[in-house]
Amino acid sequence: MKTIRVVAAVICDCFDEKSKIFATARGYGELKGGWEFPGGKIESGETPQEALKREIMEELNTKIKVGDLIDTIEYDYPAFHLSMACFWAKVTAGHLELKEAEAAKWLTKDQLNSVAWLPADVTLIDKIREYMK
Repeated sequence: MKTIRVVAAVICDCFDEKSKIFATARGYGELKGGWEFPGGKIESGETPQEALKREIMEELNTKIKVGDLIDTIEYDYPAFHLSMACFWAKVTAGHLELKEAEAAKWLTKDQLNSVAWLPADVTLIDKIREYMK
C-alpha cells in the first residue's frame, strides 16, 4: 500500500490557553465536505514545519508559527496509508482566507464533536481535547 506523508496544523487561538482551534471542511476530492485540520503533502527537501508553513500560506493565505508536535497519526484509507504529523500552530499574519476549503469554524473544547471529522483526523480529537482549556 502506498504511503502518503502529510502535515496538519491544529491552529489555536493561543499556545498557552488553547481555548479555540480552527477546522476546515475539505473542498475537493472523494473526501469533500469532511472536516479536517488544514495542511498537505511534504515536498522533497522540506522539513515538516517548512511544509506546514507553505501549505497554510497556499490554502489560507496566512502565516503561522509552528509549535510542538501533537502526534503523528497513522491511518489506513482504502487506497493508501496516511502518515500525518500534526502540530500546534498559531496565526502570525493574515486572516485565514479559504482558498481550497468549502467552510471553516473555530471550535471550543465543547464543540469538537460538532463536525463530521475525516477518519484520520478524528483519531486526534481526544488528544487535542486534553490540551484545551
